[in-house]
Amino acid sequence: MVVNAPLPVDLSGVRLGPGPGLARQLYQRLRERILDGRLPGGARLPASRDLADLLSVSRNTVTRAFDQLYAEGYIEGRVGDGTYVAELASVTAVAAVQVASPAPSDALRLLDDHYLPRPPEGAPRAFRVGVPAFDLFPFETWARLSARFWRKPSPARLGYGDPAGDRQLRELIVAYLRNSRGLQCDPAQVVITSGAQQAISLCAQLMLQPGDRVAVENPGYRAAGHAFAVAGGRLQGVAVDEEGIDTAALERLGHCRLAYVTPSHQYPTGVTLSLQRRLELLEWAERHDSWIVEDDYDGEYRYRGTPLAPLAALDRRGRVLYVGTFCKITFPALRLGYLILPASLAESFSRRRALDMRHSEIGTQAVMAEFIAAGHFQRHIRRMRSAARSRRDALLAGWPSTIDGCAAMPAVDAGLHLCVRVETVAREQELIAAAAAVGVEINALSSYWLPDSEQTPDQRAGLVLGFAAVSEADIEAALSALRIAWSV
Repeated sequence: MVVNAPLPVDLSGVRLGPGPGLARQLYQRLRERILDGRLPGGARLPASRDLADLLSVSRNTVTRAFDQLYAEGYIEGRVGDGTYVAELASVTAVAAVQVASPAPSDALRLLDDHYLPRPPEGAPRAFRVGVPAFDLFPFETWARLSARFWRKPSPARLGYGDPAGDRQLRELIVAYLRNSRGLQCDPAQVVITSGAQQAISLCAQLMLQPGDRVAVENPGYRAAGHAFAVAGGRLQGVAVDEEGIDTAALERLGHCRLAYVTPSHQYPTGVTLSLQRRLELLEWAERHDSWIVEDDYDGEYRYRGTPLAPLAALDRRGRVLYVGTFCKITFPALRLGYLILPASLAESFSRRRALDMRHSEIGTQAVMAEFIAAGHFQRHIRRMRSAARSRRDALLAGWPSTIDGCAAMPAVDAGLHLCVRVETVAREQELIAAAAAVGVEINALSSYWLPDSEQTPDQRAGLVLGFAAVSEADIEAALSALRIAWSV
């Protein structure tokens, strides 16, 4: 419809989409223009009938939008003189600040290069890395213990708790590590965290100054490297061979403030750090006044002999910060881990964690404490270890004996995953794409290296497969699909 008289302000750019909610749309369009100054304070708005004609909507639509703007103070009526935009100098000033694009901080710029990719969606399938057997967790037992705790919790445990974590759980962790790892420590040295990643992040925040050099296994756990880099650390990759991190190469680097290692089951190659290398690493830390962050993420899974004594159990100089987690024995969504710290650091870590989260959620800690105290945890570990061994055996037995461009399957004495070397990155990507096409997940070893690694791209190629997440039947089905997809 043609409007005979010009409108008080130009609203020709207002566009409303089809469908319901026209009044809401009009309210939002007018509100945006008021906040960003396109409709300045004191501007006279057209009469509701004229605006309805311009926008080809009913007058009721315009009236409802105006009513909302009146109620929120964006417009005002003047008796006998129409509707005006309210004088909102302070609001528009704030809006202008919000609309402007401030220069990102150094921390935000770092996050462009150092962040975690989104985890794969859905229930675990073969051969997802980093997850245990969810189907074996005793959920009924956990639910019963949880219900018992919440039926009548002690008021003393419902307020703000100790940022280091529940005292009973910390005492039980100490007893567990003493019996299973030979690690002697005190509950005061334990800080409960939301999984291993928060523990690593705390180490990065408190142990590094911007510019400090950090030695990391290469290939290695990239999420840890990202945490150290965001804290200002300069990552220095150290090669990994059949005995674990190359301590001679580490020594050649010169001074590093910190070294991050996964001795029990190197991630992602799967090798175990030899005793000689463990002793050399501890000597390195003492000689250079450096620190070691030991990530024992899946140390419970040892298929030959008993779990190896961690570096922290061999440490006599207080140089090792030990990272443990319950997530590889239970399930990642539990988000429950811990740090065992040198006594001189424990209070500082507790205070720093309090600034982020104040303290851990009490229910999960209390239930885990009872789960351990009642013997369920140790029984579950034995069951999970047995199941993981059986699932490993199913993978080893069914893996195709000859795959073009692939090395032989390695021996697997520990952990939840294995790594098979591949001749070239091109072949690695070809195999992974063919596997994905038949619904099988395989990680690329090439994605675990630092960008500036000395190795050529083809030296970085390989397949990383988790074997614990699904049943033997699912493993066999996945292997059958791979034989077809890979034509072997």
